[in-house]
Amino acid sequence: MLRDYFKLHFIVLLWGFTAIIGKLLTVPPVELVFWRTLLASTGLAALLAARGLEWRIAPGQVLRLLAVGALVAAHWITFFLAARLSSISVCLAGLATLALWTSLLEPLLLWRRIRGYEVGLGLITMVGLYLVSQAELDQLLGLGVAVLSAGLSALFSVLNSKLIKTHPPLRLTFYEMAGACLSIALFFPVYSHYFTEGHGLQLAWHGYDWLWLGLLAGVCTVYAFSTSVELMKRISPFAVNLTVNLEPVYGISMAAGIYWLHTKGLLHAPQFNAERMSTGFYIGTLLILLSVLIHPLVARLMKDKQPNLEPAMPV
Repeated sequence: MLRDYFKLHFIVLLWGFTAIIGKLLTVPPVELVFWRTLLASTGLAALLAARGLEWRIAPGQVLRLLAVGALVAAHWITFFLAARLSSISVCLAGLATLALWTSLLEPLLLWRRIRGYEVGLGLITMVGLYLVSQAELDQLLGLGVAVLSAGLSALFSVLNSKLIKTHPPLRLTFYEMAGACLSIALFFPVYSHYFTEGHGLQLAWHGYDWLWLGLLAGVCTVYAFSTSVELMKRISPFAVNLTVNLEPVYGISMAAGIYWLHTKGLLHAPQFNAERMSTGFYIGTLLILLSVLIHPLVARLMKDKQPNLEPAMPV
């Protein structure tokens, strides 16, 4: 069990590292997500073949999964865009509003009752978000895009909670990754004409892009997801949910560590100069993370019915 918990924390650490990888890559966000989903879907197809798992499903189900994949693409594009427009810390603070978004969307889409404690935790999150926005006014656009990305992720999670009941996790994720890749490829003509300022698509890799994309697709997506599915068979949903909530904590801590090494001259990382945050940012972020981390604890205390844990989609 100790080894399983260590693996789980390592996977959450990898998911927290994705924002840092996005900052290190030179490929623009749209092209970045195209490469990530292309490489990830290829890796998942190889994994399905290696395990001898069935991948064929009804055409109607294929279209549904591909459509949800387009939503994943939109979430990841806005996530990496937020990391470029602001600091990693601000991006992850915005992404931590995922629990708030989920508490708003689940009653609307799944027709469940509104839970009082989620309203209270949501208000704490809103106060924290306000403090972060006031403390980092120069990064307001990036924070707004990160909050939008969290909303898209919450919408995906709610929709996926229905789909996971009829599809094995690996097959489900393969079709969603393929759908994400396909939707971006279809969007390329419009994107290239209206959103690249005349530069066109920038699909070429430069410097260490090959390394960061390999880590992002192979380690942070295929490996992390397939391993998390196995761990969920042995670790309780409560423990997994509690651990996954540490993702922003790990990500912000790593970004702060890289900034410290950069200021000490031990590491050349000018991309992380913006990681120097004000006191107000950390107070606001602490409130957001507090609401996220105590959510499963309050849910258990209130003896609320815990939903079956679905395999988390890495950011």
